[in-house]
Amino acid sequence: MIKILLQGHDYKYEIAEFLKLFTSEFSFIDGSEDFDVINQVDILMSQLYIGKTDQKIRVSATSQVISDGEILFNNSIEEEYLLEEKKFAKNNKKIDNIVKTMSKRVIQKSMYPYFVDKYKIDLPWGILTGIRPVKKIHSLLDEGMDYEEIGKFMIDKYLISEEKLELILNIAKRERKFIYPLSENKISMYVSIPFCPSRCVYCSFPSNTLSEFGDVRDKYIEKLLWEIEGTHRQIMEGKKEIETLYIGGGTPTSLEAKQLDRLMSGLKNILDFTNIKEFTVEAGRPDTIDEEKLLVLKNHKVSRISINPQSMNEDTLLKIGRKHSVDDIKSVFKLARKMGFDNINMDLILGLPGEDPNMVKNTIKEILELNPENITVHTLALKRTSEISMNIEKYREGFTDYNNMVDMISICKEELSKNGYNPYYMYRQKHMLGNLENIGYSKKGFECLYNMQIMEERQTNMAFGAGAVSKFVYLDEDRLERVDDVKNLEIYLERVDDMINKKIREVRKNGD
Repeated sequence: MIKILLQGHDYKYEIAEFLKLFTSEFSFIDGSEDFDVINQVDILMSQLYIGKTDQKIRVSATSQVISDGEILFNNSIEEEYLLEEKKFAKNNKKIDNIVKTMSKRVIQKSMYPYFVDKYKIDLPWGILTGIRPVKKIHSLLDEGMDYEEIGKFMIDKYLISEEKLELILNIAKRERKFIYPLSENKISMYVSIPFCPSRCVYCSFPSNTLSEFGDVRDKYIEKLLWEIEGTHRQIMEGKKEIETLYIGGGTPTSLEAKQLDRLMSGLKNILDFTNIKEFTVEAGRPDTIDEEKLLVLKNHKVSRISINPQSMNEDTLLKIGRKHSVDDIKSVFKLARKMGFDNINMDLILGLPGEDPNMVKNTIKEILELNPENITVHTLALKRTSEISMNIEKYREGFTDYNNMVDMISICKEELSKNGYNPYYMYRQKHMLGNLENIGYSKKGFECLYNMQIMEERQTNMAFGAGAVSKFVYLDEDRLERVDDVKNLEIYLERVDDMINKKIREVRKNGD
């Protein structure tokens, strides 16, 4: 156990998230506590000093570890930032954000060597805990840095490994031509269908089982279209061009074929589809897909679908709550191909309970034989509301270790690279096994534009339905505002007008 004492700052949350990469055995104390009482444990003192003038910001942090009155560790880190007069004139909020970013960084860097040595843990992402590391690369490019300068900056400031640096630089280069030049007039759109045939043990998304909520699907479509029409009429019509449309969930194909047709016909009656470049539907679960539903998608010109096995091992499918077999996955995929779908994504999850590198090799082999255009490789994240997290002792023995996770990611990278797939977007999540990453791979020309836009947050995303989160991007201020729809399905059905009004208020308060 280690006790943490903060001096000159209150970045308790950020430090806690950082320390969780190494250990859960820590707690915070305040200066009024009697050190003699707690001298049985190590005390880490984190001190922060901030100096500001009109020309520059200077931030320094010192971390000391004391045990029984003896200093075991003492490390100081300092950074400076020069302020350009024109760029920062009267922009106190931007300066405050710079100070906050620098402060968190130097605090974590000052602690980093101690915890790496104490726990013998290699962190390829260094102190970079954010979920969108490629977004950072785009920001630095926008500031005028070149790739070589960015590489040096990321290694120096965040202690990132050469391997991860190469990954995010390559992804940024690939993304750049798709998401730039930036435009305030283009938006992406997300439509949430929060139903599933059953709930998988790792799932934390808004998902309502058909056995319990299947009878409200018609009412949900009615309210969902009402929300989209009301929002469109008030703030979108004639002002914004929809570049991509993504229907996700849940599992959208949990709707019956007639319900899917009603939803898509309703969308086309409300929205202008003229300039849409990409229309994705997560077919997702093979046990929800049939020829009639695929025909509906085809008739409405859906250009991209997902068929997500997560694993191609029968035992794993049973453990995670899937109601389909490996053969079902193959049959549905081949049916979609036969019906003319030429842009198919398949998701898999590394680190599922009981899986090892050999099982991942099998999954990759089976998926490559199907030859999809996209393959998204997720690392298992232990989300708070998932069955795995809520009953963690039941699953703990089946979790893989860090070295196996690294092997699994390497297997995927090697095999996909050999077969013509390139990483084109990535993100990280809290509580991922091994503190690693999710990577989307695609064949050249099949990169998913929506995925890139939603990850890098350079375009407003209007989102509709239970659990949907709209993100309003204000490019001139480098600012993003979230507007959430309620997650609870029953509350959503009762309060859909509130969802419309929340979006309208966000737009009006910013004078757009």
